[in-house]
Amino acid sequence: MNTWTAVVVTALGCYAVKLAGLLVPAVALERPLVRRLAALLPVALLAALTAQQTFADGRALVLDARAAGLAAAAVALVLRAPFLLIVAVAVAVTAGVRAMAG
Repeated sequence: MNTWTAVVVTALGCYAVKLAGLLVPAVALERPLVRRLAALLPVALLAALTAQQTFADGRALVLDARAAGLAAAAVALVLRAPFLLIVAVAVAVTAGVRAMAG
């Protein structure tokens, strides 16, 4: 399969998924279970992306400065710090651990 075939197949697949979402009847989307799952889906996706970016290097699981930054951000979040402070703490801790290691 060449690159353009892969691009076209992917584009068609994305269009089909969007079309399937538009064809779902409104009555099905108003069910309480569907509404609750739709509300939780972005949180689950963000958590999965965060875990993948923090603990993987593309081939294996790793535990490095990114994990320390995530842990520091979690502590700041538990202490109810403002969002920008949480990000700053995570960046500072990650940079500090990398500076001490290298």
